[in-house]
Amino acid sequence: MTKLLIATAAAAIAFAAPATAKERVFTHEGVTYAYTSKTQGDAVVLEGTASKGGKFRFVVKGDWVNGYAGGTRVSFRAPKREAAILLAQR
Repeated sequence: MTKLLIATAAAAIAFAAPATAKERVFTHEGVTYAYTSKTQGDAVVLEGTASKGGKFRFVVKGDWVNGYAGGTRVSFRAPKREAAILLAQR
């Protein structure tokens, strides 16, 4: 489950457009994610749902991601954008 959460966050961060609130959709390892992103101060908030695992909300601020996924609290270092893009392309 943790691997899924980190992959979800990495892929979402890779596709996040900080100033856009338009819904985005992508599929990773058979799971479809739909989310919106918005800027709040110096953070980017990613909120959405996964076809398996329920809702997620991540707050990306600096080098850290905090939030929840499927009701589980998560906190981890934000992946570097290049690594996140490579992970999302798998």
